[in-house]
Amino acid sequence: MKQYKRPVSVLVVIHTRDLQVLLLERAAHAGYWQSVTGSQENDEPLLTTAIREVGEETGIQVRAEDLLDWRLSNCYEIFAEWRHRYAPGVLHNTEHVFSLLLPAAQPVTVAAEEHLRYCWLPWREAAAKCFSWSNRDAILMLPERMSVR
Repeated sequence: MKQYKRPVSVLVVIHTRDLQVLLLERAAHAGYWQSVTGSQENDEPLLTTAIREVGEETGIQVRAEDLLDWRLSNCYEIFAEWRHRYAPGVLHNTEHVFSLLLPAAQPVTVAAEEHLRYCWLPWREAAAKCFSWSNRDAILMLPERMSVR
């Protein structure tokens, strides 16, 4: 029996105190830049999903207390080219937003099957480079989110 992806995911915006933001270029779509994203597996807690995805996509090992859960979710239509990964009739995904504050921009190890390369950019530049509206909006919210940390 085919294992379908759950239509529940995380978005983890990785940044520094001076608002340098880590972006990853998608392997399947050169020129499409994004923060760390990934689908929830089985019934794992969303925080566990965020920890796992950061590790898988960047090689950065984090603990639960390192991540900030924004308690913000976005619902969006799944791109037609990726719908085959989901059960028939599933058209929308709910994405939960987290952030990770690092002391400084650092080299990362990208997951070669998912990403081509990475870059660190000032937050406004990073937001403009994202292909996803929800990722762009999350990056633009970083200054206000940092003030509540």
